[in-house]
Amino acid sequence: MALGDRKYMAQTAARADAQIDQGLRSYMLGVYNYMALAMGITGVVAYLTSTSPALLGAIYGTPLQWVVMLAPLGFVFFLSARVHRMSASAAQITFWLFAAVMGLSLAYIFLAYTGESVAKIFFITAGSFAGLSLLGYTTKKDLSGFGTFLFMGLIGLIIAMVVNIFLASPAMQFVISAVGVLIFAGLTAWDTQKIKEMYSANDDGTIAGRKAVMGALTLYLDFINLFLMLLRLFGDRR
Repeated sequence: MALGDRKYMAQTAARADAQIDQGLRSYMLGVYNYMALAMGITGVVAYLTSTSPALLGAIYGTPLQWVVMLAPLGFVFFLSARVHRMSASAAQITFWLFAAVMGLSLAYIFLAYTGESVAKIFFITAGSFAGLSLLGYTTKKDLSGFGTFLFMGLIGLIIAMVVNIFLASPAMQFVISAVGVLIFAGLTAWDTQKIKEMYSANDDGTIAGRKAVMGALTLYLDFINLFLMLLRLFGDRR
């Protein structure tokens, strides 16, 4: 009887583990799908804006440029603060709007860099991101201590970028971009592990949907910043 009980318990545990693994894969797939769709929206909006003289003049030729440049940051703060009180569908819509506004703010890259250069750096970023995210998903090593160090480095990087707005030093810009690549590469792996650990098989669909949106937002920001840092380092300017 005891042997039968142990066998039953082992089978039950195995089925539970399989359900968790399947749920985790579905959850992570949702995160990546949301992120990929947001990237597509950003790319399309940025390209269409860059090819429209009327839109470029309306945005970059007026004080509206500051609204467009700062609006993505506002969306990030809004989602971070309110996502827990939003429905999954409302969180998704807000995320898509954020991606569109980000596209408006990134239209300048198609004017500052050649199209071939933008495409090349994008695919390099995509390949690097995929490898780093896979590392964060599969590694058994706890990256939390590493992540704390990276977060401190990110704060220092932001301060250096603000300072360089006034200094306009090309050498300092090069250092910022090089360090930024390292920081956002590390953050990609750390954030992926953190997003994976956020999953709970007991979450209902609404909670899981909101978590997937926030996970997608986090990885989206890692990708965009890694892309911009690499573009500043290796992009061919017009």
